[in-house]
Formats: sequence, C-alpha cells, structure tokens
Amino acid sequence: MKNYFISILLIICCSAYISPAQVNIKDSVISTSLISISYSYQFPGGDLSKRFLSNNAIGGSYFYKTKNNWIIGADGFFMFRDTIKETGIFNSISTKDGNIIDGNGIYAEVHLYERGFYAGIKGGKLFPVFGPNKNSGIVILCGLGLLQHKIRIENPNNTASQIKGDYKKGYDRLTNGLALSEFIGYMFLGNSRLVSFYAGFEFTQALTQNRRSYNFDMMRPDKTKRSDLLSGFKIGWILPLYKRSPEKYYYN
Repeated sequence: MKNYFISILLIICCSAYISPAQVNIKDSVISTSLISISYSYQFPGGDLSKRFLSNNAIGGSYFYKTKNNWIIGADGFFMFRDTIKETGIFNSISTKDGNIIDGNGIYAEVHLYERGFYAGIKGGKLFPVFGPNKNSGIVILCGLGLLQHKIRIENPNNTASQIKGDYKKGYDRLTNGLALSEFIGYMFLGNSRLVSFYAGFEFTQALTQNRRSYNFDMMRPDKTKRSDLLSGFKIGWILPLYKRSPEKYYYN
C-alpha cells in the first residue's frame, strides 16, 4: 500500500512536464493530468454485507485525459466505520454475557472497527454532453485492483492478553483479493482550475479470501472463497494540471 501511494506521487510530479503549458479549455479539447481527492458513502453487498454495515471512504486519484477524451490512471480509497455487523468473534474467550476478562480480573474494554482499502488502475472515456465545454460531460471508467478489509480490534491499555499483539490477528478477519471497479458519472473541468469536480456512482466486485493462517474462534484456517461487493455515491474535487491561456484584448 505504501509503495502504491509513492508511485502515484512520482507520477504526479512528472505529470507537470506532460501537461501543456497554456490552454484555452473553452474552445478546444485538451490533454491534461488530473489529480483528485474524493469522498464516498458505500453500501456492502454479497459476503461483505454479513460482516460490515455501510461505510465512509476517502480516496484520491491520478488520471491523464487525452485530446480524444480517453482517460487512464490509478485511484484508491480508504474505507472505515466505527461499528461492525458480524457477531460472535470472541465467543471462545468470553463470559456467558459476552465480555472478556482482562489481566486485572475485570471486564475488558474492547472496540471493533471496520478498516479497508482499494487500490488499482482505471481507464475509460469522457463523452462531452451537458457541459460548458468539450472537456466536460458523462464519464465512464472501468478498472482492476486489490480490495482488502479487516476488523480493527482495540483494547485500550492492552489489558486483555487474549487479544494482545499477534493474538489479535487470529480474530481480525484480514481479507483481500482481486477486484473489478466501475464508475459512471459527470465530470466538469472549468476554465478556472479551482472549479473542477466529478460526481457519480461507483461499483466494486471482489473475489477475496481470509489471509490469516489460523482463526482462533473457528479453531481452523478459513479457506472460504468470498464474493465482496461495494456500491455507493462518490464525489471528488479535481485539480487539473493545466495553465489557463491569457485573455485576449483588442484595441481600436
């Protein structure tokens, strides 16, 4: 994951030399690099809906748009929520009322969170309709990447040895696998670089599997093949790396 974002940063730095120095976006179709940050509200489906509820996602992307309105690049997002749906994870180490006894002989404070990410490459095309210029319109993108998610387990002060250190990994359900991603929406590139955005719907389908060697609560490895689905509304702010051409003035 770290290497992925380093690669994206290097591409962004180099893109300043790829983009044309000055363009008139009002009158022509341009080629340019597009950097964006985004927010999504997502709904799980398939096997993912048995473990998690709807979640938030913060993401970023780098894309290059050609003069023919083809788009190619890479994107990703970090997904999170402070509650989960799956229950019974700690049944084997809990009391009858569902609590874990810590090293002090009292009920341990335990919090479970949803955490995950998607990272991949994407490409597609922009169709210049319903826009103020030929660089704005309906955009359709498809991509391939990696989806990963897990249950983040927190025990303040680490008082419960049952879920401390490496023991925690036996319960966190670390899962990942190859994913397909699709986006359809509207992209607006303004003559002012600060007024550029996109909004639409994104869909993700992943074939995943638990990656831990042993699940303590199941007392065996989990080799189940999963089908994890995500769908949701996505909105992003775009920073195009082009310079606006100077205004022309005519004098008699």
